[in-house]
Amino acid sequence: MDVRSQISMVFHLDKCIGCHTCSIACKNIWTDRKGAEYMWWNNVETKPGTGYPGKWEDQEIYKGGWKKSSGGKISLKGAGKLRGLLNIFHNPHLPVIDDYYEPFTYKYLDLIEAPAGEDQPTARPVSLITGKPIDIKMGPNWDDDLSGTPDYARNDPNLQELSPAEQEAMFQLERMAFFYLPRICNHCLNPACVASCPSGAIYKRGEDGVVLINQEVCRAWRMCVTACPYKKSYYNWGTGKSEKCILCYPRLEAGFAPACMHSCVGRIRYLGVLLYDADKIESAATKHNNDSSAIDLQMDMLLDPFDPEVIHSAKENGVADSTIKAAQSSPTYKFVKEWGLAVPLHPEFRTLPMLFYVPPLLPVMASLSEVNNIKQEKKLDSIAKSWNDNWLYDTSTEELWGTIEQARFPLKYMANMFTAGDEEKIKEILKKLMAVRIHRRSVTVGDISEERSQATLKDVGLTPEMADDIFSLTALAKFDDRFVIPAAHREQAMEMMDFVGTTKGATGFGIKQDLKRSL
Repeated sequence: MDVRSQISMVFHLDKCIGCHTCSIACKNIWTDRKGAEYMWWNNVETKPGTGYPGKWEDQEIYKGGWKKSSGGKISLKGAGKLRGLLNIFHNPHLPVIDDYYEPFTYKYLDLIEAPAGEDQPTARPVSLITGKPIDIKMGPNWDDDLSGTPDYARNDPNLQELSPAEQEAMFQLERMAFFYLPRICNHCLNPACVASCPSGAIYKRGEDGVVLINQEVCRAWRMCVTACPYKKSYYNWGTGKSEKCILCYPRLEAGFAPACMHSCVGRIRYLGVLLYDADKIESAATKHNNDSSAIDLQMDMLLDPFDPEVIHSAKENGVADSTIKAAQSSPTYKFVKEWGLAVPLHPEFRTLPMLFYVPPLLPVMASLSEVNNIKQEKKLDSIAKSWNDNWLYDTSTEELWGTIEQARFPLKYMANMFTAGDEEKIKEILKKLMAVRIHRRSVTVGDISEERSQATLKDVGLTPEMADDIFSLTALAKFDDRFVIPAAHREQAMEMMDFVGTTKGATGFGIKQDLKRSL
């Protein structure tokens, strides 16, 4: 058992309000400079929608992630040694600037310096790349707060497996809904970007699993941009280097939460340590067939930080006591492993992402029952009359979980995003979330009997104590409860730097390369 530690994240989608404060915080710190104008290391997408860059989830277009060969091994879809060599001077699977958006600003001085005239002066949009006037066609979240639009929502790749009737039902005015999907780098356990880099510039830190790009080694082959199925590696056209989210590791080392998490208005973000068995990485990435077993295999890698055998193996592997203690208090461990509420985004990409999502328990929609309503009090127009003659809302259900099936989003849509198509896993999570709500309503309002509340919790495998803990961490958690950051050990860092000074190699970053190879 090769026990290692990984900084992991959980995003609770029921709490995201789509304010983009996280995106702006990240932009102001890391990507507010030449060559990075179009980059959003943190972005918030509206679902259904095509996202940023457009249709990033469709790997038939971008060839990101891993694929399974007939021999049972996995290989990169659009990158790799041979494929990368053949496409080293022309990569046909790279997203172009129009897939993201051409960054722009406005000539604000025109508002001040325009000569007097009869018309109100306007500030023309100009490209931040060329400096020339442009017509704005899209932005990083051009479909923000939209649902049902032909250009965006209806082109969501997750809708492909839904029947035409199911798709049409999602976009009816009475059923129309959307939710927000914040995204950052997943800092995967099997990162395709690391495997694709011809220069060996991308590595995974041994102490916390953060994936970084060594700017001195990067040669801008941009294979990492193709290989990452989440499209969270970017090319800086100003410096000629690739860049990506660094999980604000300087802040983590100082005990502070990453900027996007610290600034989150909805308090949807949680950060903590997970212990995992690195010996199971290969089997977790290769054994499934792009189905729900991907999640089961990934969850099987995650270890109990209270298990004496796990603790012993972790210490033997150099995991610090402070990191083990942080893992025992980790909110991500509770959401992901203990409560089974959080799942990864598109596990079928085989990168083993360490960013997990609690799916949204959206407002349920009343079902429509056909009736013959012959009573008409007033003369109505033909459309309203036809509606009243044929339809009536029915909000009742005799089944305990009837409303789960009536959710505004088909379970299939949510399953395509989070569970590789397994609707039962999504249904199980939504039932747990609803059971917690029923329990808390029984406690605070009292209009639901304790017997029914207990039966509801028992049906989903929760106890009242667990339900209260879920409620507390979801609704009432303080800063230190949401972010459990292990202490950084500067003494170990100094030892590493001393070792680097004595390590031979053209790059001078031998220890980092050794760590990368060992992972």
